[in-house]
Amino acid sequence: MKNLLILHGGGPTAVLNASLYGALEAAKADQTVGKILAARGGSGGLLRRAWIDLRQVPAPQLALLPQTPGSAIGSSRDRLGEGEYRAMAEILREEEIGYLLVTGGNGTMDTAGKIWQACQGAGFDIRVIGIPKTMDNDIAVTDHAPGYGSAARFIAGSTRELAADIRSLPIHVVILETSGRNAGWVAAASALAGEELGPDLICLPERPFVEEAFLEAVSRKLREKKGLLVVVSEGLRDPDGKPVADPAFTIGRDVYFGDVGGSLASLIQRKLGYKSRAEKPGLLGRASIAWQSATDREEAIQAGAFAARAVLAGESGKMAAFRRKPGEGYCCELFLAPFERVMMEEKKLPESFIRPDGFGVTEAFIRYASPLIGGDLPEMAGF
Repeated sequence: MKNLLILHGGGPTAVLNASLYGALEAAKADQTVGKILAARGGSGGLLRRAWIDLRQVPAPQLALLPQTPGSAIGSSRDRLGEGEYRAMAEILREEEIGYLLVTGGNGTMDTAGKIWQACQGAGFDIRVIGIPKTMDNDIAVTDHAPGYGSAARFIAGSTRELAADIRSLPIHVVILETSGRNAGWVAAASALAGEELGPDLICLPERPFVEEAFLEAVSRKLREKKGLLVVVSEGLRDPDGKPVADPAFTIGRDVYFGDVGGSLASLIQRKLGYKSRAEKPGLLGRASIAWQSATDREEAIQAGAFAARAVLAGESGKMAAFRRKPGEGYCCELFLAPFERVMMEEKKLPESFIRPDGFGVTEAFIRYASPLIGGDLPEMAGF
């Protein structure tokens, strides 16, 4: 019997543990699998041989995985070199691990691909399959990634709540800053709050941020109404590619962004003389079970189970991905995409999803994203 190992990488989501649950249940159903292990703390846990024996975890604890945010087995953003990948392959062979499931985003799929290549290069019969995960929804090939639907529901619901507050006392422009290094999927989801209690403007990293155009758009809106809600992505850059707010620091792909919301609130106060403030949910946007999307949760479970069954059936060097079926209603199917198509490839909002003026999204985006948030948002009174 060969053992199976599950590894998480990158930032957690509201449904990462749901994928773990799906993979574990599928693996347990296969009588040819020996130990089912998890690496505690991501790739570093693999290198330290810090194993969690998932067969020994009490069933009531495992049943809680789909409703638990974060990563129950930990995660990492370790910087790895060729030597570490060779060491990982050797450890997998020594521990008689024949199957590896790696859950994560662009960077983690790059890691998974390099582990697979190291195993191939060493002549080891170790199969590797990836499971997509990111709240930012920027993984290539897949229609969407588990984690995004819940983050989108959180931002849409929070936008509606914040807009109701602003409507009550319309004395300031409120800047709501969302995650999104290079892709604006999360910021765009604020539009799902609707027209009555939705954002007045959305600024996306797919479009260069032009200060004059932004101030004119805010001024124009302020001539129509008092009290605005502006949603911005943390990764906004000017036409020269410089961040609107200088990052606190940058190491490789890890960027700790500056206070974009605060910078824009200050800009409005200085240039327009209008009261402004900034709000930033930060990690709450990926950790909220209260706003977890039921669709996202179920698809995360399906992705984990699909990946486990695929690797046990002999597939390797690929990532599970979603493909939306044409026709009325929402329906997706899972398929396998080669690692080469997803390693470090970022999926940005297509032009068809961005309003021509750059300060909002189109109906095409609304149709795309609406099914992912798991049903209608709570209704709110307005009179």
